[in-house]
Amino acid sequence: MIAFHPTSRRALLGQTSCAAVSSIPVLNTLLNLSFAEKVSAVTAPASGEYRALVCVFLSGGNDSFNMLVPREASAYSEYQTTRSNLALSPGSLIDIHPVGLSDFAVHSGMPQIASLFEAGNVAFVSNVGTLIEPVQNRTQVNTLTKRLPLGLYSHSDQIEQWQTSLPHQRSGIGWAGRTADLLQGLNANQKVPMNISLDGSNIWQTGDDVAEYAITTSGAVALSNYRFAWQANDTIAQALSQGVDSQLAQQYSNVLMQTFNTRKKGALDAYNAFTTASAGALPGGVTFPSTYVGSRLQMIAKAIQGHAHASLGAVRQTFFVNWGGWDHHSGVLTYQSTMLPQVSAAIGSFYQALQAMGMENQVTLFTASDFGRTLTSNGQGSDHAWGGNQIVVGGSVQGKRIYGQYPSLALNPQSGAEVNPLDTGSGRLIPTTSCDSFFAELALWLGVPRSDLPLILPNIGNFISLSGTQAPLGFMA
Repeated sequence: MIAFHPTSRRALLGQTSCAAVSSIPVLNTLLNLSFAEKVSAVTAPASGEYRALVCVFLSGGNDSFNMLVPREASAYSEYQTTRSNLALSPGSLIDIHPVGLSDFAVHSGMPQIASLFEAGNVAFVSNVGTLIEPVQNRTQVNTLTKRLPLGLYSHSDQIEQWQTSLPHQRSGIGWAGRTADLLQGLNANQKVPMNISLDGSNIWQTGDDVAEYAITTSGAVALSNYRFAWQANDTIAQALSQGVDSQLAQQYSNVLMQTFNTRKKGALDAYNAFTTASAGALPGGVTFPSTYVGSRLQMIAKAIQGHAHASLGAVRQTFFVNWGGWDHHSGVLTYQSTMLPQVSAAIGSFYQALQAMGMENQVTLFTASDFGRTLTSNGQGSDHAWGGNQIVVGGSVQGKRIYGQYPSLALNPQSGAEVNPLDTGSGRLIPTTSCDSFFAELALWLGVPRSDLPLILPNIGNFISLSGTQAPLGFMA
């Protein structure tokens, strides 16, 4: 077997990769053509300016009206009456003091979120959900006088719609993917894709021209036994590495084989770049919890620390974490008492790490979930509903505020006068804030021009004026 010297191996690969030409058309739809026309209009960020979005998706449908609870006397009494055996006692709550509103509280297992809220680094977006157009009352729902999301209480449909923001159709293209299609050109000479997932393939980060780069809590995933450097004392790695290099050095006449070859080369280079960038230790003094979310946010902190460096060419990134198990038809109080603290502690450590890196203003984390849950108890837990409450965290967040409209938690009677127009039955609340408005605020902060929002969120014109200057919700500085 011929042995390549390490420098000649890399030189050979570099020469062949320059000659490789992708055969897959980038612009294959009218939407993509529109993206291509808009790219030149995207304002390049200031030198060294880095921004990243981190999505923490709580799959299953978080019961978020026990995560954010009204504390004003009459509103809390209403909450207790409606939630019955699911209501949290005052001793199970931590009071917070939002600007311009009566007092609220968060679940007692979320002290880090409460502290960050009081410090102005956390905001809540209340009663947000999937909408095609504004819906004002249950009559419009019952008579179908408004267009409603497909599969309204279905896990699969609502997870998809939270990730695509296309509640009127089924799609495998996510709004972060469409955002990356538009903005990835800002990452000059990027060595690692813009969208990075800690939980494998997902719709949110899938675009027409981009896909997520999946990593683990240990970092990028390597090709087994492949080594970039020469392995003098490891014959297995040496043989495999030479074989792969030999394959990558070839030019294939078959279109699919050449495309596969080019992408494998890109994946190996991305692994090498990511591993190098994320190898550095985080600033001392910050301890992440050894939990599902904690380990993932720790890895994201390492990735952000490395990707912010100009040598990687990354000025815009998204990160995705998916934690399942929130479908609490029973045991909701017990499960939330162990799960919400994990979310809070992990976010608390993540924000501490961002502060230690001096990057808290450059990263925004937000939560998402399939849907809210019924305000009423099924006896043991709560069932699928519609609107719910979400968290936004970051130094650029206009915190200590609750955005949108926190709804009345009163229930409509089975018959008779309507008490709460938002209650479609059993405390399934019509959202007063659309996912589109929520996501538009984040997309604008990331760098999407206002005029291009319909490329990312096709229904956004139903909720905000595209010709105006008012922020969709106002929670980002």
